[in-house]
Amino acid sequence: MLKQYLQFKLSQKLSPQQIQLMKLIQLPTQAFEQRLKQELEENPALETGKEESDALDDIYDDEYDDSENETINTEDINIDDYLSDDEIPEYRTKANNYSADDDQKSVPYAAGISFNQHLLSQLNTSYLNDEEWKIAEFLVGSVDESGYIRRPISDIIDDLAFTQNVITDEKTILKIFELIHDLDPPGVGARSLEECLIIQLNRKEATPSIELALAILNKSFEQFSKKHYKKLIQKHSITEEQLKKAIGEIEKLNPKPGGSYAGNNRMVEHVVPDFSIKIVEGDLELTLNGRNAPELHVSNEYSNMLKGYKDTKKKSKSQKDTVLFIKQKLDAAKWFIDAIRQRQQTLFITMNSIMHYQKEYFLTGDERNLRPMILKDIADEIEMDVSTVSRVANSKYVDTPYGTKLIKEYFSESMKNDQGEDVSTKEIKKILETVIGEEEKKKPLTDEKLATILKEKGYPIARRTVAKYREQLDIPVARLRKQI
Repeated sequence: MLKQYLQFKLSQKLSPQQIQLMKLIQLPTQAFEQRLKQELEENPALETGKEESDALDDIYDDEYDDSENETINTEDINIDDYLSDDEIPEYRTKANNYSADDDQKSVPYAAGISFNQHLLSQLNTSYLNDEEWKIAEFLVGSVDESGYIRRPISDIIDDLAFTQNVITDEKTILKIFELIHDLDPPGVGARSLEECLIIQLNRKEATPSIELALAILNKSFEQFSKKHYKKLIQKHSITEEQLKKAIGEIEKLNPKPGGSYAGNNRMVEHVVPDFSIKIVEGDLELTLNGRNAPELHVSNEYSNMLKGYKDTKKKSKSQKDTVLFIKQKLDAAKWFIDAIRQRQQTLFITMNSIMHYQKEYFLTGDERNLRPMILKDIADEIEMDVSTVSRVANSKYVDTPYGTKLIKEYFSESMKNDQGEDVSTKEIKKILETVIGEEEKKKPLTDEKLATILKEKGYPIARRTVAKYREQLDIPVARLRKQI
């Protein structure tokens, strides 16, 4: 038997406008400009720049007589909401208090041909038949950003057969590989680090050190990569000084030849700071990039359309449809301008709180002065949700006297020192980096010794924690830091 019962449930749902506002907050400066451009294209009632005249003020002084509307229900469309005499609606105010000549941080960059196009242009000087050209073009297209072709020859032969309808063999592929290895930058098209270094050494003028370096790479690459220097000295019957010179030649080589090509646009990162922090007379001054504060207003033409409709005594069906369209566009324009204003306020309030929380760091630039700070610390201070702070921190940059950095880099967890005080994990990492930088390179410090040193400095952390921080700093283990 079915039973019927009532159940009360309280739930919260974000409105579409709130969702869109959260998305706007998350956008960095460049993405925000694209979003603004899109909105201006889609909504003709929204315009950028300053209003040229105040003629619209007369519209806001008029009364609208509901009795004049014979064919449209004023409960459906209340034009007084848009032509009110009480006050100027919020959407007519400017969306910012910034000047058009405000400092706008940007980093210009030049566009160029791609890395693969650069390689193909060099191949044009080689004599190749149609089949060889297709193979060469395919191999160049397989070069990754680092300059390597990391695919087995058997896979390349299969792909050529299926995608290019080219039936070839390993001998032909290796012949084309030799051509690619002659291209610039040296080492491009290599299938491994070992081959990449050997290609570069072969293009250098032969010297005893170069020849020894080639012998080490060809016969003892594994020992070299693991820095087993004693084994290398014994195997090649050389002195420590000779080995040092040979390794010096290898260290001059480029392990990622693709990264050296300036025209590779994929290697260019264009960062536009969203905020700027300056020190003025010993105090911090925060500014929001003016590109986040565009001047927007509602189109005069659309407002005049409403006035013309209001003054018309006879209302037709087509006029009603027009007014409905205008109402939708005015609603959207009003909301978008309000959302931008809220975005500006949220960004500024959040960054201002972060700046004052880390005041000592921003005044000195010393990372050891960074206080432990998590998202909740800032959220509680500005009385906003943690997710809002996260949206601001994850994708925004701030220009400081010490460089341009991602805001989320100022957040870190805390640990207790030997005095029971909370210290930032960034402070510990900075000290760890300093200790490793000052170590004796012939006998680098192990993680266990590093943990002991940190404990002596007042930071009692375990060896596995040292290993974790070392990896986060992209520092290799002691064996790989060893030098002759």
